[in-house]
Amino acid sequence: MTPGTPPVPVPVPPEPNDPSGSSSMTSRHAGTSTAGPRLRADAVTLGYDQRVIAEGLSVDIPDHSFTVVVGPNACGKSTLLRALARLLKPAEGRVLLDGRAIGGLPAKSVARTLGLLPQTSVAPDGITVASLVARGRYPHQGLLRQWSPEDERVVAESMEATGVAALADRRVDELSGGQRQRVWIAMALAQQTPLLLLDEPTTYLDIQHQIDVLDLCARLHEEGGRTLVAVLHDLNQAARYATHLIAMRDGRIEAQGPPAEVITAELVERVFGVRCRIIDDPESGTPLVVPAARRPRGGAGREGHEGHEGRQGHEGHDGSVTAASAAAARPAATPAP
Repeated sequence: MTPGTPPVPVPVPPEPNDPSGSSSMTSRHAGTSTAGPRLRADAVTLGYDQRVIAEGLSVDIPDHSFTVVVGPNACGKSTLLRALARLLKPAEGRVLLDGRAIGGLPAKSVARTLGLLPQTSVAPDGITVASLVARGRYPHQGLLRQWSPEDERVVAESMEATGVAALADRRVDELSGGQRQRVWIAMALAQQTPLLLLDEPTTYLDIQHQIDVLDLCARLHEEGGRTLVAVLHDLNQAARYATHLIAMRDGRIEAQGPPAEVITAELVERVFGVRCRIIDDPESGTPLVVPAARRPRGGAGREGHEGHEGRQGHEGHDGSVTAASAAAARPAATPAP
């Protein structure tokens, strides 16, 4: 399989302290000592223009975890992810990658270690799947390192792993939303980074494509040993797939840890304003959020709805709890796409 003409990379200027213009930090970061997790934020203040979104925020991303960040709209989830990806410079504090301030590292060095799938990705008009995936190899190109059979192999394997190899010659703009999302993930895979950040990867996808994408992410984490960080809106999906959960509200971290410890009825009501019960997911055994039933106006609730201790339920601010709760019906061993 030939992925088409290799992309023409935009030159990355050398950092002031890197006169050679080449990376001094490999994917293994030889010679770099790390006392904690590879990726962390240390007392960062984040915002846009004069508006502060989060202040004094500290978070550690456990190595080899599938970390999911949840919270209502405008709580700072995507802002935190942008800071971790070096797209947003903290007004105060630091984001550390392998113990070094990420803002001071050469761009290509970061790109060989950390990949990002943004919330909205736009492909160049008319580009084929293979050519777009091949762009993931850009961080590995240089004056002395041009397109090679190794790049060809990585692109082919990335498309195979994400189930888009049969679409290699198709134009990206002809694909469905679910197919396009898998193509973007294939490009991130071709980048071969040990850390992968995904900002709402299931947005605008139907339930089947949401499951396909999250199954793929879980497989990348489990089989490839990658550290994944994703922002998700659906609590039940987050509980099912995450190994580490971070719950945010108003720019603060309300709780973090294993989903079974983080997701409680009290936390869901405090963070999302939703009264609920937490039960075991019958398929996965993970926490399942069941919002309290709405009582009809002007009358008592229907028989069988009295077991919620008189609590009146309502939807969350952004539908986060119930938007894709149908995922609970998914068989636990659904094959990866």
